[in-house]
Formats: sequence, C-alpha cells, structure tokens
Amino acid sequence: MNQHLVTGAAGFIGFHLSLRLLNRGEKVVGFDNLNDYYSVALKQDRLNRLNDFDNFKFIEADLSEQAQVDKVFRDHDFDRVINLAAQAGVRYSITNPRAYTESNIVGFLNVLEACRNAKTPHLTYASSSSVYGGCTKMPFATADRVDHPMSLYAATKKSNELMAHTYSHLYELPTTGLRFFTVYGPWGRPDMALFLFTKAILEGRPIDVFNEGHMKRDFTYIDDIVEGVDRTSEQIAAPDPDWDSRDPNPSTSSAPYRVYNIGNNNPVELSTFIETIERAVGIQAKKNLMPMQAGDVPATFADINALEAAVGFRPSTPIQIGVQNFVDWYRDYFSI
Repeated sequence: MNQHLVTGAAGFIGFHLSLRLLNRGEKVVGFDNLNDYYSVALKQDRLNRLNDFDNFKFIEADLSEQAQVDKVFRDHDFDRVINLAAQAGVRYSITNPRAYTESNIVGFLNVLEACRNAKTPHLTYASSSSVYGGCTKMPFATADRVDHPMSLYAATKKSNELMAHTYSHLYELPTTGLRFFTVYGPWGRPDMALFLFTKAILEGRPIDVFNEGHMKRDFTYIDDIVEGVDRTSEQIAAPDPDWDSRDPNPSTSSAPYRVYNIGNNNPVELSTFIETIERAVGIQAKKNLMPMQAGDVPATFADINALEAAVGFRPSTPIQIGVQNFVDWYRDYFSI
C-alpha cells in the first residue's frame, strides 16, 4: 500500500483522484487551504466523501507557508506526491495576479524543496493547456515551444515546468508535468463554463457566450484526467536516452523529467458544447453573444501521442456522455 500526498485534495481534480486512490486501498494525505475562490461548502462536501475512508487524512494548510509544507513531509513518508493545488482561472489572474504568485510559484517551490529533501520517488504536478498561449499550430504537441503565454496563470504554469526541470537536473528528482485540457464533469468548479451555463439555463437566465461561440476547446472528462494522472504518477520519470542538446525536445531531458498533454484530442466548438448542455437539461439557452475576453485563446487541441506511448492510455469520453453525467450530478446535488 503506497502513501500519496495529494495537494488540492478538496479541489475538483484532487477530490476525484483521491477517491480513486482510496477506493484502490492506497493511503492518501490530502492537503488543501480551502480558500474562498469558489464555494467552500462545495469543497467541504467533497472532503466529507473522502473522510469516510479510514485510509484518508486531511491537513488544512497553505502551500505558500514553507513551515506547513515541511511539517507534512517530516510527519509522513510519501511514495508519490501529486501537486494539484494552484490558484486556478485564466480571467481571475488578470484582476488578482498576486494570488497566482503566492500559490503557483511560491507554493510549488516549497513542494519542490520538500520533495528534494525527502528524496521523494516521484513528483507529478498539474500544468495546463494554457501554456500554449499564442501558438496556433494544431494540435498542440509537447515538443512545441511554449514561450508566449497570454495570461499570468499560463505564465505560472510554464514557470512550474521550468522549476521542475531545474530540480530534476540538479537533484535527480523525478518530475512529470501534466498539461490538462479544459477538465469538466461531476463535482466540477462553479467558475467553469459547464457549471455556469447549466446553472443559468436552469434558472432561466441568459448565458455569456464569448467569441460569439466560435472558440474551440478540447473538453476532457474528469475520469479520463484522473486515469492519466494515476498512470503517469506510477510511471516514474526517467532520463530520455535520445535527448539531443543540439535539438532539445522541451518535454523530455537528460534529467528524469517529462511533460505530457492530457486532452480528449477532439476539440469542440463552444456553440456545440452549449447545444449539448441544452439537450441534457431539456431547455434552450438564452444567449448574450460577447467578444473574446482578454487572456483567452481561440482554440485548444491536444496531441496525446506521447501520453499514449508512455502509459498506454488516451482520453476518449464523448462530451454527450460527460455533459449528461454532470447535469445528472448537478440536479441531484442541488435537488433540482
């Protein structure tokens, strides 16, 4: 039985991952600061599910506080560390930039230092499709350069990848970064489009449709994300014997370092996504067609060949199934 540290355990992805590990009989220490970026009640309800397991322990603390992070590592011997805690949200990063520096940069540094000192066998961490920024070459591949972020959130996620490589190179700490593509599903975040749209449609309110619905996103169902995280966490990053310093692949290294995309490999136009929600809810949406928002990108599309080659898995849940599952959960959770 392995012992995992899952940071952000009360968050959307962290909750689902912890649930998977606990159901398999693994020990999980969940770490979360329960901040109020969105409903603390929703986070607490997720935690209540996890607390039903004897093999789960929760620690309420903040990654940006080094002493709190160091204490967790002194008190436990982790076989795997999975860092999912972060200040999320592209648009929020425009109005609250300092929150991203504290959580995503300082917090991640504290995790890296703790893993280095504890000689953690493998650190897996959340990156984001937003690192591709101004890139318009489709699909996005991890071998592509990602030097033009379009939000501070994206910049912090790219920084995490650079910081991880430094620790892999200097201290031989195995690290794997996972670029998530628009994750959705039951227990999802209230600030994400699926939650916002479903809530507004059921309440008879209009929805704001940015870029007039022409944006495309590689929507990825939560179960597929968790499967990918679990598999890559169990496969410890190793140096790439074919890595060439004269033509360096940014997703591998001569150090024990890897970066993978986790996406559905099937971008869907926002207008089609909304139609799928309408069918699942049984109500037609009222729409406010809006221009593109600052920090947004017109499309995302994941090349997942490297992930499939490494761990034998590719996400594939159709949006019709994923959206219906979310709507069913939403109606049940809010007793609608």
